[in-house]
Parts: sequence; structure tokens; C-alpha cells
Amino acid sequence: LVGLSGNGLSHLPAMIELFTTLILPLLVMKLRIWGAREPTMVASKTPIVGVLLAGGLSRRMGGGDKSLMELGGDTILARVVKRAQPQVKTLILNANGDPGRFEGFGLPVVEDVIGGFAGPLAGILTGMTWTLKNAPEATWMASFATDAPFLPENLVARLVDAVENSDQDIACAMSAGRTHPVFALWRVALKDDLRLAMEDEDMRKIDRWTSRYRVAHVDFDVEQFDPFFNVNRPENLDEATKFLIEKGAA
Repeated sequence: LVGLSGNGLSHLPAMIELFTTLILPLLVMKLRIWGAREPTMVASKTPIVGVLLAGGLSRRMGGGDKSLMELGGDTILARVVKRAQPQVKTLILNANGDPGRFEGFGLPVVEDVIGGFAGPLAGILTGMTWTLKNAPEATWMASFATDAPFLPENLVARLVDAVENSDQDIACAMSAGRTHPVFALWRVALKDDLRLAMEDEDMRKIDRWTSRYRVAHVDFDVEQFDPFFNVNRPENLDEATKFLIEKGAA
């Protein structure tokens, strides 16, 4: 090695370790990203798997399954399923704990593939993993929060339009100037990158992870009510009930 001697050479093992543990994984990740960005056509008949994200702890609602709380004579989850299911070929429910409590919905219930209640990214990874194993023909996956009873009935169609014939990796919904990353369309091929980020980097924030990729943002109108209004707190449930009464749909 030219120019390396004495103290310089003594640093070589540390430099090699730095390259193999930090730089090399980043290069591999970038190569995967570039490979995933080849323009593809998402035809209307392309099968899309949908994952309902219900793996959280619902701390702001005092714990338990907030998606099973009643809203206007039905559960929040039932309202979400009614809107989400027609938009995808297959719908699965990501939830932890006893799956029996969701038996009445007739959906596959899949627990997080990463333990410790790692947040919505764990649910997205779980959905991608399930899709690759059970629906390998599906190259895209849609995700839905289970606390948003008024989500758009054309959500997936508009997200698909945003990535059609493009090199986008993700399409994300937004409204009123805010992004809603749990309502998104994901390339299933990103699964290995996401698992690597969660396991090796302790990645937990969706926005931080998606910043590495090409994301199309799709803006939805806010008319009488924000379609992505979510029930996070008890007072939000009261607001949602009031809205349904005003619509005459309670």
C-alpha cells in the first residue's frame, strides 16, 4: 500500500471495519433503490394487496383496540373495511395479540414480523412480507390506517394513477397541506431495504425512511370533512359521531 506506513497503516483495520459496517450496506441499499426505480406500468387489473394497520397500542385512547370502538352503530374498523376492501384484490389485517377478536371480519390477521410494537413501519414490512409469500403476483401494496372511518373510496385508484408509467417507489396521500404516510401505495420490492433499515438502523419513523425514495404525493380535497380524519382521542370519536349525525348517516 503506497503512502501507508507507521501510524497510517495502524488505522487500516479500523478503516476496513468502517467500510464493511457502514459504507458497504449503504451502497447495497442504493443499488437496490436504483433497481426498484425502473419505470413500470400499473394496470387497472394489476392485483394489489391491502394491509390494514392495527398493530399499535392506542395509548391516546387509553389502550385496547380503538378500531373496535363503536361509531354510529358500527365499529370504526367495519367502516374502514367497507371502504378499503373494494379497492384491493386481497385485504389483510395487521394486528398483534389474540387474532380471535377480529374473527368476525373474515380477514387474514397477521402479527408484526418485528417484535416490540415497532410502529406503522412494522405493519408495512409485515404486509410486504405477507404479499411476497402469499400473493407474489402483486408488485404493489396499499396501506390503510384503521382509525380513519371516512377514508376516500377512490384512494387506491388515485395512488395508482400517480405511479402509473413512472419510476416512483411510493405514492402517499395528503390533504390540507399534510401528508398521511400510512395511507400509501408501496413497491413490494422495497421489503428487504425496509427490514434492513428497521433491524440495523432501528428505523421507526415513516417519513425518515421514505425520504430515501421517490415519493409521489396525491392531494385529496377537504370539503365538509377531512377524509383522513382519524380517531386518536375520545373527543375525536365525539367529532366523528357529530359528523355522521349531520350527514344523517349515523
